[in-house]
Amino acid sequence: MFKRILAALDRSEIGIEVFNQALCLAKLTSAELMLLHVLSHEEDGSPEALIFPNIDYYPGWNEETFKLYQEHWEKFKNEGLEMLQSFSSQANTAGINTEFMQNSGNPGRMICELARTWNADLIMMGRRGRSGLAEFFLGSQSNYVLHHAPCSVQIVHLPVSAKTQEEEVVSNQ
Repeated sequence: MFKRILAALDRSEIGIEVFNQALCLAKLTSAELMLLHVLSHEEDGSPEALIFPNIDYYPGWNEETFKLYQEHWEKFKNEGLEMLQSFSSQANTAGINTEFMQNSGNPGRMICELARTWNADLIMMGRRGRSGLAEFFLGSQSNYVLHHAPCSVQIVHLPVSAKTQEEEVVSNQ
């Protein structure tokens, strides 16, 4: 039975579903819960990455632009921590021993690394639904975790009705 569940979360609807399912499973098995949010430029809502190492060389990139980027990144970090604190509070209220962590880096690698060091029995994470060329060029974090995780992995999908609503929102933007 599962004793240590690692829930990899983002700030999307699928992240909420991952948390809800992880919480239900933790209640059923009396497992400990670790909530992880990885700060990544791939996540929706993250600030655009600065790709130029020497901002003086490129027109349009100056100290003011860099400062604005840092402010956006700090806001993004704080929103991630607020999400983790909220989920952790809900889990603790439900009687589940819960910790949380926020790191920066490649989500797939960070998830596998924490699962290894924390001795997780199960990783629960969502899937963005990339396939074909998008998956080839942008990668699939869930695919990476499935192939490199030191434990079992459960991939959470959105219900069909939620997927349809999410696709409509994306296509309207």
